[in-house]
Amino acid sequence: MSFDPTRLLKQMQEQLQRTQAEFHNIRVEGSAGGGMVRVVANCNNQILDIQIEEEVINSDDREMLQDLIVAAVNQALHNANQRRQEELRKLLGPLAGNLPDDFSFPGM
Repeated sequence: MSFDPTRLLKQMQEQLQRTQAEFHNIRVEGSAGGGMVRVVANCNNQILDIQIEEEVINSDDREMLQDLIVAAVNQALHNANQRRQEELRKLLGPLAGNLPDDFSFPGM
C-alpha cells in the first residue's frame, strides 16, 4: 500500500469537521468577583449561561455588576479559545508543533 496524500488530507478534513461539531458540546466557564458572576460558554464562543449571585444583584453598584459580567464573559471566551486550540493540536499531532498559539482554521 503506497502513501496517498489525497486520502490522508480527506481523512484529516473529516476529522476536523467532527472536531468542529464537537466544539458545540464542549463547555468552559469563566468567573469574576470570586465566583459571584459565572459564565458558561461552548467552544464555538456561544454564551450558554450566566449565573449572578443574589448579593451582587441586590447591590446598588450597577457599574460593578457590569464590570463583573464583562470580566466573566471575557474569561469564558478566552477559556473557550484555549480549549479549542488544545483540541486542534490533538487533532494535528506532530504537525501542530510549529503553529502559533492563536492559530485557527478558517471559519473557526
